[in-house]
Amino acid sequence: MTQTLSERAVIALTGPEAKSFLQGLVTNDVTKVAPDHPAYAALLTPQGKILFDFLVFASDDGLFLDCRKSVREALIKRLSMYKLRAQVEISPRDDLAVVLEGAADPRHPGLPPRGIAAITGTPADEAYLARRLELGIPEGDDFGSGALFALDAGFDELHGVAFDKGCYIGQELTARMKHRGTDRKRLLLATALEGALSQNTPVTSGDMALGDIISVYGAKGFALIRLDRLAEAKEPLVAAGLAVILTKQDWLV
Repeated sequence: MTQTLSERAVIALTGPEAKSFLQGLVTNDVTKVAPDHPAYAALLTPQGKILFDFLVFASDDGLFLDCRKSVREALIKRLSMYKLRAQVEISPRDDLAVVLEGAADPRHPGLPPRGIAAITGTPADEAYLARRLELGIPEGDDFGSGALFALDAGFDELHGVAFDKGCYIGQELTARMKHRGTDRKRLLLATALEGALSQNTPVTSGDMALGDIISVYGAKGFALIRLDRLAEAKEPLVAAGLAVILTKQDWLV
């Protein structure tokens, strides 16, 4: 039976200006989206921080967005703010599901294939999360709420930013960070040696603060870490009294 992600939801963008509308808003080049070639993208704040991330799929009359179910209404509201006179309709599609079959996930070859289908299948959210944590790939809540710059979150390495496209919200700062090399932080995988991690707790080495735990999944989670300070750390790493290990994912530059 087809596996689905029950914690994901679908938004449809339809109309003659669906692609051009989204193209002017998000980090990736959605003009290149095709039936066998989805894109990973984000909608940023004007300051370049992540508000929403999603996958973009081609549809017969526009585009589908695969986003977290918990933020779908907020994402529709935000997109609608920018609609103005654009010939595009933005609507939820409860008749469609995100399925783990179809096109290759553009972020990493180790993730399962992905698509949009009118089907009821077997929820596979736990297995998908386990695979995501194994690869150290963040998404959704792992970015906080408007707290992380796209490049700090690894969007460049996850193929979520097109540096050769035109303007979009937050583009100027994102491009500046890329070309000046001012992105000193990265979202790393954190693992507690014993016990469960706590969200929004600092990671330290002795008296030196390295960063903070952003999201948690029991003993694992993601931490936004200063790479220069991590390289200088001489004492064991600790978060809320727990010994932790930080792993720089093999796909990160």
